[in-house]
Amino acid sequence: MPIPTELVGSLPRPMKLQQAYADYDQGRITLDQLRAAQDEAAEESIRRLEQVGEPIVTDGEQRESSFATYNLTDTLTGTGLADGLAGDGQLFAIFDDGHHRQLPRLTRGPFRYKTYASEFVAKNAAIATHPLKQAVISPSMMMLLYPLDGEIEGYPREQFLADCVEEAEKDIRQCFAAGAVRVSIDFTEGRLANKNDARNPWTGRNMLQDFIDLNNRLLARFTAAERRDIGIHTCPGGDCDSVHSKEVPYELLLDHMFEMNAGYFLIQCSSEPDRERVWELCARHRRDDANGVSQVCFIGVTDPLNPVVETPEQVRDQLLGAARHIPADRLGATDDCGFSPFSIDVKPRHGSPDHARDVAMRKIAARLEGARMASEELGI
Repeated sequence: MPIPTELVGSLPRPMKLQQAYADYDQGRITLDQLRAAQDEAAEESIRRLEQVGEPIVTDGEQRESSFATYNLTDTLTGTGLADGLAGDGQLFAIFDDGHHRQLPRLTRGPFRYKTYASEFVAKNAAIATHPLKQAVISPSMMMLLYPLDGEIEGYPREQFLADCVEEAEKDIRQCFAAGAVRVSIDFTEGRLANKNDARNPWTGRNMLQDFIDLNNRLLARFTAAERRDIGIHTCPGGDCDSVHSKEVPYELLLDHMFEMNAGYFLIQCSSEPDRERVWELCARHRRDDANGVSQVCFIGVTDPLNPVVETPEQVRDQLLGAARHIPADRLGATDDCGFSPFSIDVKPRHGSPDHARDVAMRKIAARLEGARMASEELGI
């Protein structure tokens, strides 16, 4: 079987869609008009991914304003926020260029999603001719909605965590039922958990193991056969061509990440200064028996934050290097992170979001061809 290859999820939203989000926030268009703009961008994304040969496609998260809060609000600025939430939650991340992203704040229970990702899958299934995947948010990210200290009156922390797991399971199962063949859980908070940024209090709470344990509570609800198609994605962030935790030693995460009993992992690597070290760590910590499933490492071979397009030969060489450490039948290829996890993203290094969409497709084409070339050299 050739080296499998898979998109992380997001693609840059075209300026037309970004303007529609702004217009909706300002009350200039209706929600139906916003959704029409989302549908147009989603269909164009699926068509382009199929044209370049992506074997498993997504809508590039064009129908989501944020990978982290698609389940809670209509837009990134909080228009249409779900009941029981306020807009003044803690920061999720502070990026190296100085901008930040903020989460809502839970005010009462019970915690319930407003939107499930299966709604996007169902729409995409009517468009796509290739198999579909869907990225979903982790219960560990939702964990940050609850106050760091104390409890919400009448809604204990443990009940909230149980509800997080319940809702995440529902999200994943409904995605499969709607037609997704793969579901990946975003875990960008994993590396950030080791940053200890005084401006962002949750990062100093040593929460990584709590995150892992909560996500394993979710994964324990699925059989080994189901978990083969449930992945975990990790990266040091990727927004407005900036990152939030790349300076954090990667081994602090990779030494523990594979404790999660997922079937596969989408791992940022191409933009790392020491790729060999990442390959070594993945080989050392991935498990042949993660509660009944042998874990596959999808290694990042393109950098979505860099407008320079990798050549297929560069992709091939990265995969051949990784194959010196990771068994070839447990190796896959991916992009380091989503190309635009948030709907408001001007892509400053690329010049414009529309140009960034073209660059993304060229990078994806290089990943596909490089994976084919590596497979040929490895004889698989």
